[in-house]
Amino acid sequence: MVNAGLENVVAASSKICEILGDEGKLIYQGYDIHELAEKSNYEEVVYLLWNGRLPRKKELETLKEELGANRAIPDEVTKMMKSFPKDAVPMEVLRTAVSMLSMYDPDAEDMDSKANIRKAIKLTAQFPTIVAYWDCIRNGRECVKPKAEHSTAGSFLHLLHAGKEPDPVATKSLDVALVLHAEHSFNASTFAARVAAGTLTDMHSAVVAAIGALKGPLHGGANQEVIRMLLDIGTVDNVEPYIAKMLVDKKKVMGFGHRVYHTLDPRAVHLKKMSEELGKMKGDTKFYDMSVKIQDLVKKDKGLNANVDFYSASVYYQLGIADDLFTPIFAIARISGWTAHILEQYANNKLIRPDADYIGLMDLKYVPIEER
Repeated sequence: MVNAGLENVVAASSKICEILGDEGKLIYQGYDIHELAEKSNYEEVVYLLWNGRLPRKKELETLKEELGANRAIPDEVTKMMKSFPKDAVPMEVLRTAVSMLSMYDPDAEDMDSKANIRKAIKLTAQFPTIVAYWDCIRNGRECVKPKAEHSTAGSFLHLLHAGKEPDPVATKSLDVALVLHAEHSFNASTFAARVAAGTLTDMHSAVVAAIGALKGPLHGGANQEVIRMLLDIGTVDNVEPYIAKMLVDKKKVMGFGHRVYHTLDPRAVHLKKMSEELGKMKGDTKFYDMSVKIQDLVKKDKGLNANVDFYSASVYYQLGIADDLFTPIFAIARISGWTAHILEQYANNKLIRPDADYIGLMDLKYVPIEER
């Protein structure tokens, strides 16, 4: 029997993440996502994913120092980015810049475990810089130097706004979003990273494979479509006729349903709350109110729950982030999970090479070209 899309096929064992779809549970290295979203921070989650346990105080301080010390990207990479077409898709820029980084990393081809940890630290630190710099470059803003004392979320917002100190509420909101997006078991991009790592290619190449998979609209682009839908609807009063027409026309309402979760996506719970809080802070809960109404209509008509992409769209938009940066922010978070899986693959490697169910023709006879 063929399971299309490898659905329900167990490809490998892993200690990193568990998803209990029927119960709506997401677990990182034994910790429920609700615990982590409410009590932890992104840097602590990075350590957890890589090491299988929460860090002690000194270990967390060391990791923060290492991330802070590695946020800068080589001048040659920045210079190359400035030569890219200004309408280049941000995920293309991220993919290309990460590939370039390998050429300036002295550890690039070193497969020693300590070297791979160093590469994981560098990539996790550099992703926010690349994404923020690209938005500055294409919009004519200055690319300022990252500050070592900032958190990952704070550094991204600081660089994105060309040196403006990030708002604490905005930083906390983005930090929680990064925690929620950090890891999600054998999703398409993570599996792509593990397939590449299984060949014993270098970490940068495996991460580039993951970026390529995440770029696809069926994986990483849903929240961008959600915010475009919300902007098109415009007001709460327009929600019902707009969604009703989409449903009648059998158009997919992005941000609903999930391959794994058969109940509410646990990550959506926190993003929904953040969307409301940011709206109240700005004195306008329009996007939150529209989202809740859409959620109710789709649930009633299709029986589908909102997923992580649905409320992350209004969260990022209210943080002043351009919609085509939503998927790169996903990557900024998920690089921690990707590298955790790459490290796990390297540690107990077996080449990933599934079979295919051949349904083509057989026993054909070669006909010379003159007789065809």
